[in-house]
Amino acid sequence: MGFRRFTDREGRVWEVRPRSRSEWEFEEIDGGSGAPLVADAPTYETDPFELSIEELQRLLDRARPFKTRSKPSPFKD
Repeated sequence: MGFRRFTDREGRVWEVRPRSRSEWEFEEIDGGSGAPLVADAPTYETDPFELSIEELQRLLDRARPFKTRSKPSPFKD
């Protein structure tokens, strides 16, 4: 199974990957900004292929940068 790709209003190509039931990841395909973006998944749909371009654009507009959780090292004092 592949991931959903779509072109946003500015002409950039994004790949949409469901990370969990509550989050979807948007990664720019064409040499983008580097870090992927994360958006809250819509509650009415679980499959990105079922959403329109406009719905995906709204999710992308509300997306935030993906941050890894930094846990404190158990080996530090």
